[in-house]
Amino acid sequence: MVNRHPAPVQTELYHPPGPEPLPPLAALLRTALRGEGNLLSLLPASAYQVPFGPLGYSRRFILIVNDPEQIRSILADPDDVFPKSDLMVGALEPLVGDSIFVSAGDRWRAQRRMVDPAFSHMRLSLAFPSMSAAIDDMEIRLDERCRTGEAFSLDLMLGQLTADIICRTVFSASLANDTARDVFESFSIFERSVAHVELRRLIFDKAFTAIPQSPPVLEACERIRRHIGVLLDRHLASKGGFDDIAASIIAARDPQDGTAFTREELIDQLGVFFLAGHETTASALTWAIFISAMRPEVADRIAAEVGQDAGDPPVTFEQTRSLTYARNVFRETLRLYPPITFLPRVALKPVRFGRYQLRRGSMVMIAPWVIHRHSQLWKNPNAFDPDRFLPEREHEMTPGAYLPFGIGRRVCVGAAFATTEASLILVRLMRRYRFTVERPERVRPVARLTTRPAEEVMVRIRRVGSPA
Repeated sequence: MVNRHPAPVQTELYHPPGPEPLPPLAALLRTALRGEGNLLSLLPASAYQVPFGPLGYSRRFILIVNDPEQIRSILADPDDVFPKSDLMVGALEPLVGDSIFVSAGDRWRAQRRMVDPAFSHMRLSLAFPSMSAAIDDMEIRLDERCRTGEAFSLDLMLGQLTADIICRTVFSASLANDTARDVFESFSIFERSVAHVELRRLIFDKAFTAIPQSPPVLEACERIRRHIGVLLDRHLASKGGFDDIAASIIAARDPQDGTAFTREELIDQLGVFFLAGHETTASALTWAIFISAMRPEVADRIAAEVGQDAGDPPVTFEQTRSLTYARNVFRETLRLYPPITFLPRVALKPVRFGRYQLRRGSMVMIAPWVIHRHSQLWKNPNAFDPDRFLPEREHEMTPGAYLPFGIGRRVCVGAAFATTEASLILVRLMRRYRFTVERPERVRPVARLTTRPAEEVMVRIRRVGSPA
């Protein structure tokens, strides 16, 4: 196979769906009237213009921070002043417990030392065969969709695919279709229910108020954890018969006292890998394929990097390193629709921040969604322009203004894994298929656990070269 590097095609920049920024009170009323817990619609127009300042109306003081240098300082947090917000911890605790994703201070550092060896299994050369095999299986199902012509959920399809990939990587096992569907539906229930809790408490509650979760949230979390537990128990019963992420975390020991994770703690930590390696990538890919369906030239350029014909040889690991356009499509999608929409932090003690005196419990809101669309940090911030990431345009970038994977000591260690996985999925699917979106005018983003479409995106699919 010959890698192709098509030249950029000059077309009118596409502006994919996003909420219209409004004055603070109007934004609050819009969010309340819609009743869907969408924090994106709560963001006022001023949030996209200031380096930092108060955000909206709420019982606790909320400071939104968009200045890259200030963001780096807050996320580095050498003195443990700004842990993850109590709202985020309260929302995620039923799913991942007191795991590395939500813990802070010495507890986080001890957990990180224990799970660090597991990250070696995310090496791309080891994970690539699992990625390819999962896509092979998905193509069989998509070919059947081509034959029947039926509409299907793009969100569900990508959720199943990324769940299968991370399951193969973490547990050395393919995820059954019915299990993948149950996990997807459980995540959907969890996101919708938790979003309502977050919004109400963000506006009305005092800091550090206990957050009781509704029965649907707890039931959804229990189903997800039960599926992880079944896979975990197979490893525990094998007594060392596996060599993967799950096996590494089972074998992890605290370097100070030699203790291991309990079964529940193992589910907590493995749940983080499952959440970060499945849900966030599926979210971004949903938007990337939606955009490629709305802009056929994007799909054509992705496919042209490895050959337009689906009969071309398989994409190899070595070739993924030169998928410049596919990688930049994913990067630009992450900019416009960062999976983790908000990175809220809470002040554990009084602290001075610029001209503001923050009390204990004040929230510091770092919002990749806002930073990535900030009028002072980006050229054409709301336009889809993958070529902005080309080397010759690096001078247009503001250092520190791009943080879909976070920055600092808690930066996502799976960034390279997710980028390779997404680039491979995009070129494989675009080389073989074209997607048509049903009712595209209804597609709009909401901020829940991740940045998702408000409704599932229904699509039809055809093989490349067949009549539209």
